[in-house]
Amino acid sequence: MTEMKQIVPVAEGTGKSEKPEKKSGFRLWWVIVAAVVLLALLLTGIFFLFQAPAAITTQIRDIFIIIMTLEFMLLGVAGVILIVQLAKLVNLLQNEIKPILAATSETIDTLKGTSNFLSEKLVTPVIKLNSYLAGIKKFLDLLNILRK
Repeated sequence: MTEMKQIVPVAEGTGKSEKPEKKSGFRLWWVIVAAVVLLALLLTGIFFLFQAPAAITTQIRDIFIIIMTLEFMLLGVAGVILIVQLAKLVNLLQNEIKPILAATSETIDTLKGTSNFLSEKLVTPVIKLNSYLAGIKKFLDLLNILRK
């Protein structure tokens, strides 16, 4: 018999496995630095808003309210889209996947019945017949040994 050899892929150096770790660490530092800079800019802006006259602060407040309103409108549209997609998913589950599962379950039940029938009507009698024939053969072999 021939032996089957298992082929194991060989890594082409350890440099490749270290680079992704360095890149992810490098990216993490950039994200941290960007977050700190953004926070510093936000705090600086808030400080200058406290120093600004009331008219400028009112205008910035109004612009902020408009931006927040547009954001809430966008979130409302996204919510409606999400609800429509959820309704489509429920429809798919009820009208397409449920019948497939029912047909699969029926097929499995039929397969179980067929295997039980074959086991009782075909396999069990064949096994019994083989065991009887083996017993008869062994008995005949014993008689041939006694005659010799």
